[in-house]
Amino acid sequence: MKRSVLLLVTLMLAFPLIGWSQNKTVTGTVVSGEDNLTLPGVNVRVQGTNRGTVTDIDGGYSISVSNEETLVFSYIGFITQEVQIDNQSTIDITLMPDAKTLGEVVVVGYGSVTRGDLTGNVASLKGADIANVPVPTFQEAIQGRMSGVFVESSSGKVGEGVKIRVRGTSSISGGNEPLYVIDGIPVTSGGTIGKSNPMADINFNDIESFEVLKDASAAAIYGARGSNGVVLITTKSGTAGKTKFNVGIQRGVSSPTRRNEFLNSAQYIELMRESGYNNDLANGLDPLNNPADYEDSDLEFVETRLDRYAGHTDWRNGGVDTDWQEQAFNPDAGITNVNFSANGGNESTRFYFSTAYDKQDGIMIRNKFERISGRLNLDHKVSDRFSIGANFSFSRTETTTLPEDNQFNNPIQLVALAPITPIRDENGMLYDRPTTTYYNNLIDSENANWLTSTYRNINTIFGEYAFSDKLRFRSEFGVDIINQNDDRFFGSRTITGQGTNGEGSSRWARILNYNTNNYFTYTDTFAERHQFEAVGGMAFQKTEDDYTRVDGQEFPLDELRTLESAAEIVEGTSEFTHHSFLSYFSRINYKLDNKYLMTLSARYDASSRFGRNNQWGFYPAASLGWVVTEESFLTGKEGISLLKIRASYGLTGNADIGDFDHLGLFGPVSYGLQPGLQPTQIPNPNLTWETTAQFNVGVEFGLFNDRLTGELDYYDKQTSDLLLLVPVPGTTGFATQRQNIGKMQNYGFEVVLNSANYADQDFSWNTSLNFARNINRVRELSEGQNSIPPSSSRFLNGIFIGESIGVFYGPRYAGVDPANGDALYYTDEDLSETTNDYNEAARMVVGDPNPDFIAGITNNISYKNLQLSFLFQGVFGNDIYEGGAGFYAANGDWFDNSTAAQFDRWQNPGDITDIPQARLGECNGCNASSRFISDGSYVRLKTLSLGYNLPSTVLERMKISSARIYLMAQNLLTFTNYMGWDPEVNADYLGATTSDANVFQGNDFYTAPQAKTFSLGINVGF
Repeated sequence: MKRSVLLLVTLMLAFPLIGWSQNKTVTGTVVSGEDNLTLPGVNVRVQGTNRGTVTDIDGGYSISVSNEETLVFSYIGFITQEVQIDNQSTIDITLMPDAKTLGEVVVVGYGSVTRGDLTGNVASLKGADIANVPVPTFQEAIQGRMSGVFVESSSGKVGEGVKIRVRGTSSISGGNEPLYVIDGIPVTSGGTIGKSNPMADINFNDIESFEVLKDASAAAIYGARGSNGVVLITTKSGTAGKTKFNVGIQRGVSSPTRRNEFLNSAQYIELMRESGYNNDLANGLDPLNNPADYEDSDLEFVETRLDRYAGHTDWRNGGVDTDWQEQAFNPDAGITNVNFSANGGNESTRFYFSTAYDKQDGIMIRNKFERISGRLNLDHKVSDRFSIGANFSFSRTETTTLPEDNQFNNPIQLVALAPITPIRDENGMLYDRPTTTYYNNLIDSENANWLTSTYRNINTIFGEYAFSDKLRFRSEFGVDIINQNDDRFFGSRTITGQGTNGEGSSRWARILNYNTNNYFTYTDTFAERHQFEAVGGMAFQKTEDDYTRVDGQEFPLDELRTLESAAEIVEGTSEFTHHSFLSYFSRINYKLDNKYLMTLSARYDASSRFGRNNQWGFYPAASLGWVVTEESFLTGKEGISLLKIRASYGLTGNADIGDFDHLGLFGPVSYGLQPGLQPTQIPNPNLTWETTAQFNVGVEFGLFNDRLTGELDYYDKQTSDLLLLVPVPGTTGFATQRQNIGKMQNYGFEVVLNSANYADQDFSWNTSLNFARNINRVRELSEGQNSIPPSSSRFLNGIFIGESIGVFYGPRYAGVDPANGDALYYTDEDLSETTNDYNEAARMVVGDPNPDFIAGITNNISYKNLQLSFLFQGVFGNDIYEGGAGFYAANGDWFDNSTAAQFDRWQNPGDITDIPQARLGECNGCNASSRFISDGSYVRLKTLSLGYNLPSTVLERMKISSARIYLMAQNLLTFTNYMGWDPEVNADYLGATTSDANVFQGNDFYTAPQAKTFSLGINVGF
């Protein structure tokens, strides 16, 4: 049977394939054009295949090929060369230096430039670098790979939002996410139902490259939307030649990166009885030694509750020890990815086609993500002057959605249930209150469903006409359509449907986003010294958003789950909103003698989101570059292959607010069943853009024949006219108004280092390191306002002039009084006096959720046909407030199960500990304070990949061009001192509005940890 299966698989792989006539051997030597010395370790491969070799210590190579094939010679720091075999049997090659890959093409707004001509700061990443990473979105896959780009997944829930900050947070009440542009067209990146992530609709295996425009020189071409950076995504295109096919299959298993340790039944019983007994002793009772004191004692109350929580069992005999945390995790978590692509064409028409199926069963119960996607990219050369093209993509994603973190039906909150409680009663029914401490949300697994379905089309058509070799015109039109359905049903036994015989909800959203770009490009060279390029044109974008919701209740059966079965429709609403942008832009690139560089850009933007008095904004930028190694005093200097200095200054804007924040709005109201209107918002016709002025200075270098290359950058971003929700006098009838008030600053530095550590015929090792330090400061709020303190006593994030956005503000915990076990707090900022009265504690800044710096280091190692790649990613200096610890780390304050750390509690006079004495219902240290703030720094082995390319002799027999088998691990190791589940965390329910999402950072409230995934895959090309 096994032999038959193996034969069948081999035939399936070999059937559609055509072999090559490997009829001769080509030999040769590769030397450096810089010093004419031989180059060991040069990669020599056959174009379009996985067959290749590496030059030996003397620069020599030998490879078996046919006359029709092409050899590709590549080496770090040198320009890649391609040579057609024809009838040659000896091919000697001279590779010319390419310091810092100066010839690499980098995509920028409305065009591209070579890396050597770039004067702005652009971080680049090839799609191949993140291919097959087992995560749903490219945002997660690029984490740790780009300097100055901070990526954070809020939790381990699949398909939800991912936070990206490019050089820090620039706005308090406006959006801080970058602008995403796919194949030249800005796409929708937010505004969908709930916490769903529109970027999860995109199959990132279709992506050729990412470019992140970070400084003003690079981003100002996008003007009013460039303050938060711009992510340019270029999808793959076809190549002329024989059609090439690729099939990939990947399967993996997932588990939580970390688990928290909770008390078992014996420990839980001990802690709860002790907490009640401590109260009795404080009240002059001793029920353990004086039975007369037992009646009406807290110890009796505790034991009565334990009887209830034990259900049909007896907690005294220790027969039940339920691990509720384990019940929250999905034992069948894992990933399945299948993808197919084809590309080819001729000199006139090229195509790229792909289709993929991605499924991720989340580590949390009831959480799944599934995506089916397809793409077709076409370009056709009508004539020597005219070309047209189109990019079509479609995806359908389905997410089995989980509630927000602060909900009792959030799976992780199962940990609050007592371990003495059985999961089911004698009849096999799931236990619920009053037997369980809180709601047993396993009931949702049997009596509820919540499915979010999204259909998305991102389509672009374009045409380009060359009037001459110097002047061309390009026109693009793109449409991004999202249709989303969110269907929810909660049966009569669920916490949501109790008392209403079940509740159902159907929500529908459609976001229509269409764009057009039309621009001219002129290039010329004068007197062989002056190289000039000018781009000028216009852009228009409009977005329309429809939303409808209907809620019903009173369902006759839990098995009937659509709204048609609801006896009562209790709510219905529909909304429509829209906004548009009109823009004119230009850019000039100038280069003198290949060493003096200049870029000037400007954009003139208008938006419907701003008042009629200030709808237009102007955003200029300028940058200069000097390739010092082109000067005579450095030419030929040993050890220095590149030294380039660049500087830029410019303005960018932010328009990410509500569509009608500038208008005086009215809303519907009913009085005596008569319809009417009431004012809901104060007008502000002067509302205009946030503006960020950014200065950047950088150095690029290449040393030791480019064995070491890198970039160093310093930047200073000053944001003014913040789009702030400002408090207004209560006499107006309103609480806030959107105004342009306040200032914010982000400044810091970035480091990128790339090294070619070693290379010979069989072995090579390369390293890439990125490091970024960003300092965020709030510089100004509204007149007379020095702070926006925390809005809740449970959470601590606030805004204070001179501090970073979202710092933690509240009482500073002083530990435990060794004499009596009281929780202590400081009464002054000098930390000289303490009190056991929480209300007398001084309020002060006690932590900062913003990291001091972020870093990533990637190593790529190859030995013959084996490749090993691993990425370590780190976040350092940030604090995390563990809000849920006020319940599960509250030293026996109530009947929630507690973390094992609570067993280090104070018990006897003289004990030295940070855990106060256990006291039932007394909140001895359970209030929000720095007690629950800890260092959130971590280092994570983010991605580990081990691959093996089948040798050419095997490929020839199988009649395929390439085959790679690989093992990949994601989030394999995490090193941290954080006491919660996972240090990469932010409670999702705190981001209800944009302002909340900006301020409430670094919070953990029963938040799911990240997933650790092991996967095995194979890619076959033919």
